[in-house]
Amino acid sequence: MELLIKGSTEIALLPYSDFESIIGDPYQRTEQNIIDQFNSTDYKPQVIFLGLDERSKDGMTYKSHSGAPYFAIDLTPRKSVIQACEALIVTLESRGLSFSKSRMELSLPAQDAAIYAEARHMLDWNLRNPFCASCGFPTLSTNAGWKRTCPPKDLAGAVNDASKTEREPCATRGTISNLSFPRTDPTVIMAVVSADAQRILLGRQRRWPPYWYSTLAGFLEPAESVEEAVRREVWEESGIKLGRVVIHSTQPWPYPANLMIGAIGQAIPDGETIDLGNDPELDDAKWYTMDVLREALQNGTSGLGEDAPPGYKKGNLRLPPPTAIANRLMTAVADGFVSSGARM
Repeated sequence: MELLIKGSTEIALLPYSDFESIIGDPYQRTEQNIIDQFNSTDYKPQVIFLGLDERSKDGMTYKSHSGAPYFAIDLTPRKSVIQACEALIVTLESRGLSFSKSRMELSLPAQDAAIYAEARHMLDWNLRNPFCASCGFPTLSTNAGWKRTCPPKDLAGAVNDASKTEREPCATRGTISNLSFPRTDPTVIMAVVSADAQRILLGRQRRWPPYWYSTLAGFLEPAESVEEAVRREVWEESGIKLGRVVIHSTQPWPYPANLMIGAIGQAIPDGETIDLGNDPELDDAKWYTMDVLREALQNGTSGLGEDAPPGYKKGNLRLPPPTAIANRLMTAVADGFVSSGARM
């Protein structure tokens, strides 16, 4: 899902008037009326309400809240709005705006990155959940894009027979839990240090650029604690056995709906032998000294699709940029998060 940007590091913020002809007024009717008049054959681009910027004095007022409202809109040309969306995209690009081709918007300022993360997460979730998990019928986006419901009737069925609007009973309509909510998939990402705290373990995937390494990562499994997931993933991917694990920090990662839980783990003395035979995910894994790590953090950081920075010497270690939680974990280790020669 590409982001509309201005220049290379700024989100393009546009007025409602640019999109009115495509989305109409999504809040003209009450939500109950929208549910009662649901027609699964009607299509409008997904709109998400992201919140109010309360620093703005010229925005809207709702009860005790005021500020400029922010929305996210999916302009992907689909169904009945293909031509309208394509025409709008051409217009926006003629103004000097562009849709970023990068998968990871790591060059955005923190505030813009947070807006983009929320928008992408919510648009992805709505796009991936068009049907009810209980009955299989099409669902409806409600609560300004933050919930989906399975309406009791669908006017699409009345095209040839007015009596066919009612749907079959669905369990989601029988209790208070009659809505589907966005999901977040917890993921662990961990910096692994040696038992003497003098080295860090880094791995690489085959698709990454030469010399580019990072910390290990993986999904939590059901009924598993964060610490257990860190130990399991590290052993599966590298064969390294960990002792103590400490949670360091977290970062939302909307690709499509992850929360990255950053941790630092320390290997046990007799568990430092690398073995990639348990899981084929990594192409390579190595132990690096802290001096090599610090040099790479200073001269070798960049995004996956970016060139190495000035000062980088070919053949040296390359790492993710400072906006990635992997970099933050490695920086913490390089700065002494694990005391030299001490156990965490």
